[in-house]
Amino acid sequence: MKISKIMRRISMTILFLAAFLTTLSSISNVTFADVQVMLESDSLGDSVSTIDYKQVEHRNVALEEKSLKQLKEKKTYISSEEIEGPKTLEEAVNYEQYPSATVVATGYTAGVESTGKTPDHPQYGITYSGVKVKRDIYSTIAADLSVYPIGTIMFIPDYGFGVVADKGGAINGNKIDLYYETVEDVYAEWGKKEVDVFIIEMGDGNLTEETLLELNEDEALQVFREQMNKS
Repeated sequence: MKISKIMRRISMTILFLAAFLTTLSSISNVTFADVQVMLESDSLGDSVSTIDYKQVEHRNVALEEKSLKQLKEKKTYISSEEIEGPKTLEEAVNYEQYPSATVVATGYTAGVESTGKTPDHPQYGITYSGVKVKRDIYSTIAADLSVYPIGTIMFIPDYGFGVVADKGGAINGNKIDLYYETVEDVYAEWGKKEVDVFIIEMGDGNLTEETLLELNEDEALQVFREQMNKS
């Protein structure tokens, strides 16, 4: 009878320990093998070998990685559609709040075909305002200065911002000339169009390289400069 009672108690103890370890594993993500390694490590004490120590260390690292993985899986991510901004300059600029005007817009270059100047001319690429021609977020354009003085800023759909920096003999009234770097660009990207432009700011007759640089360095618009450079 005594032996039977002892065996029953041992069985109850084993079942209790098994239930306890199962509960511990489900709560802490520590497996039976992990407990065994830790117990062996404690029992060996200072006599544990270098190889056994490394095994324990690797086991701890694995447990940390497992916990981090579970935390990442529980994290809620925001879709790219929710954080993406405007894809084009037209989408980024609320230009329709400004007064508009219908103009005939053509394209020009700094070359002899538009200005009569060759690259060896001392004034090649220099506009009437004194600044160099530029195709950028804010590009130099030509206009009738009696209508749009030097320094006038306008938004031209499908082209971008234009700053009046030049004039031309054939640019009279509601006509403007948009700067492009090559003749091929003029024909491929613009040609000749009638378009509604939006007057952001009327000029005062002056434009400097510093002003043009400041406009083009607007941090909020740099992504569109990158798009322009890639195209």
